[in-house]
Amino acid sequence: MPEDTGAKPPTVTPGRVVIGICLVAPFVAMLWVSSYARIEPKFIGIPFFYWYQMLWVVISTALTMIAYKLWQRDQRARKGGVSA
Repeated sequence: MPEDTGAKPPTVTPGRVVIGICLVAPFVAMLWVSSYARIEPKFIGIPFFYWYQMLWVVISTALTMIAYKLWQRDQRARKGGVSA
């Protein structure tokens, strides 16, 4: 017999779609190697290949943080709490 825990079933909401995009974007950007497999333009003498990847480290951190905050807000809303 299934247990009735009172939890709402999973639903697709715009917030969850944004969370998914935030988490998938860095993977797509890094797996699409032909988009950054070049030397030019250089940034302070560093070839594009390297600084593009380092830029995505920062972007990925920001996107993961955004996804986490959206997830927290979504979970609070599902439990009926106040969204901050």
